Amino acid sequence: QFAPVPKSALGPPVNADGYFVGQIKGDLYWVTDSFYTAMFLTTRDGVVLVDAPPTIGHNLLRAIGAVTQANGRPSQVTHLVYSHSHADHIGASILFGPDVVRIGHRECRTLLLRDNDPNRPPPQVTFDEHFTLTVGGETLLLDFHGPNHTPDNIFIRAPAQQTLMLVDVIFPGWVPFKELAVSQDIPDWIKAQDVALSLPWQTLVAGHLGRLGTRDDAELQIAYVADLVASARATMASLNPAPIFQEFGNNAWAIFKVYLDAASAQTAAPVTAKYLGKLAAADVFTFDNAFEVFEFVLRVDGGVLGPFGIHP
Repeated sequence: QFAPVPKSALGPPVNADGYFVGQIKGDLYWVTDSFYTAMFLTTRDGVVLVDAPPTIGHNLLRAIGAVTQANGRPSQVTHLVYSHSHADHIGASILFGPDVVRIGHRECRTLLLRDNDPNRPPPQVTFDEHFTLTVGGETLLLDFHGPNHTPDNIFIRAPAQQTLMLVDVIFPGWVPFKELAVSQDIPDWIKAQDVALSLPWQTLVAGHLGRLGTRDDAELQIAYVADLVASARATMASLNPAPIFQEFGNNAWAIFKVYLDAASAQTAAPVTAKYLGKLAAADVFTFDNAFEVFEFVLRVDGGVLGPFGIHP
């Protein structure tokens, strides 16, 4: 049994086809299936799509068709921007054919060439730090601020619409997915939250779940992660590992497992209690997120090794 999801975490209901499409501002729109989100910009020269989650799949085409039929803009997707290489966000790229211009970070192309997935053709247009995409009088700013969730995850801004799309970093109304979104660089993932808040935007498209985000959502998640870090430090200072060493003797992996599980549980407990009712699924993933903070922010990357530090 898990705690009820706060109504504030939920987005609009999906239609009979399983999706919702809504206007953000002007010619900028978003589409969701309540699990994933994508964003698209309608221009006089065609549509610029950002990400192609496979769970939305053909509903991306239906959403774009419905919007462009209503606003009179061309429905052809001419450009497809990849936030990063992961299949759960761009695995429906193949639906847009060989002629769409795919754009992503240089490392995104490297990773997709390695993966050799026919559903995710590598981007033809790549960049290292900054790229300005202008199509039919509309502009997106693509920026790389260093590794975070993945080595290629980028910040995508629609400046005229005051909108940021940043995937797998901030989760509006919810705690982050398991193990801080199974991110590959935890210290820089944490830093990416602050980078996001340093940029000018009012609306966030987060890549997951069923609603748009706000700056208040970002600040609440930053507080949640900061509380996890503080609780992890308190746990490191107070958890006595001696009984674990005594009980499991020469079973090194058992010692590590029981110690890290105990540390994760102790770290998570006050944070879960504080955020229940404030962030959805605080009781679902806070233990896993606590492990990630304890293991990487403190131990592996932070050098605070506790009982596994320099032997006296």
